[in-house]
Amino acid sequence: MKKVIRILNNIRLGFFPIAYGLSGALIGGTLNRIMIAEMEMPASLVGLFFAIPLLVSPARIWFGYRSDGFMLFGKRREPYIVLGALLIGLGIISIATLSINLAGSGVALAIGVFVAFLIYGVGRNLGHNTFQALVADRFKGEAERGRAVTLYEVATLLGLIAGAGGLGKALEHYDPASLTQVAIGVAVIVLVLATFAAVKQEPRGEDVNAAVESARKMPFKQVLQEVVLPDKQIRSFFILVLFTFLGTLAQDVLLEPYGALVLDMPVGDTTRLTMYWGIGVMLAMIFSGAVLIKWLGYMKVMRIGIVSSALVFVALILLGLSGNADAFKSIVFVMGVGTGMAGAGMLTGIISFTTPIRAGMLMGVWGMANMIGHALGSLIGGSIVDIVRFWMGGSAFAAYSSVFGMEVIMLAIAFWLSTRLDMSASKAKLEAEEALPV
Repeated sequence: MKKVIRILNNIRLGFFPIAYGLSGALIGGTLNRIMIAEMEMPASLVGLFFAIPLLVSPARIWFGYRSDGFMLFGKRREPYIVLGALLIGLGIISIATLSINLAGSGVALAIGVFVAFLIYGVGRNLGHNTFQALVADRFKGEAERGRAVTLYEVATLLGLIAGAGGLGKALEHYDPASLTQVAIGVAVIVLVLATFAAVKQEPRGEDVNAAVESARKMPFKQVLQEVVLPDKQIRSFFILVLFTFLGTLAQDVLLEPYGALVLDMPVGDTTRLTMYWGIGVMLAMIFSGAVLIKWLGYMKVMRIGIVSSALVFVALILLGLSGNADAFKSIVFVMGVGTGMAGAGMLTGIISFTTPIRAGMLMGVWGMANMIGHALGSLIGGSIVDIVRFWMGGSAFAAYSSVFGMEVIMLAIAFWLSTRLDMSASKAKLEAEEALPV
């Protein structure tokens, strides 16, 4: 019976990443296109807005430190996850309602949208980082943890895919009122699913209490200096993750506008691009986690994903010359496959560094690198689009192709960095630390 309950609880835990993915589908798969294509906002401004939740990511390390050592209502992880979901919902509603009125309006409204994205970003980082720490708490051993983290990332993609499909149908014919209604509905669903997923999931016992006490003994600054910063290979891995996500996700807020402005696709079709991408990522992560990483090792799988992604961006540039919207959908799927393989390899690598005492903080390091790369990509990509369109007389193809070319260069750098990385010594050191009594 205990085994059955554990399995059911593991399934229930997956409802948080589903909610997390659903919120991402609305913000990153729908609202970005509406802002740029329908509201005619500058791509650089939209890129700035969408970078805000990502630029909050350094706080993930502090969020992890707090959940590692400072309980709320007698719990280490659960309240932080629910609080994160609440902030996500508030941010979603605020972003949707304010952004509708942003075009052609004053500075005060723009600041309001900025704050709304900030609230959303704090919720995303707090909830997701604490969730990953909870997964590390519940699953023991590198192999089991790696599979669990990968499977829950797949659950995020299921939420993203389902959300993109449902939102594409709900917003087939866009108008501001329907967007507001959809935003409120998504916010409520996110909070309900996250609460259902998190309640009564934490491991309990003297070992947990001991880990909490050990985690809070050392001040945050000291932990940074003695745990996060000293290891050269961990720093190198951070840079590798940064360049990989900069290369794979710089187009994140631009892909749907590219479909609209270069390929004349309607809102419903461009929203579904997120679904095609998500299916590719999901299938790649499942196959990588179940087969490829065991066969090739996580580093080779990551490199294959990096190379595949670079080739996809070359194909996107060539596609713009043909105007084939159907082929565009297929290429977006392949893009997802490359991103999924790279992500699965990186997740398996970072899980090696996770320790019982510092699970939240160490997962925060990986998440920060991920999101800073994503943020820089959004900012740089949006700026390149605006600058090139100005220079090229408004040519959308030239502008977006320039971003894709930049991503190829970033991925080439990431591949080179991966060939210079050797994490075996760092892994051995952390394994030795785990063997010490708490």
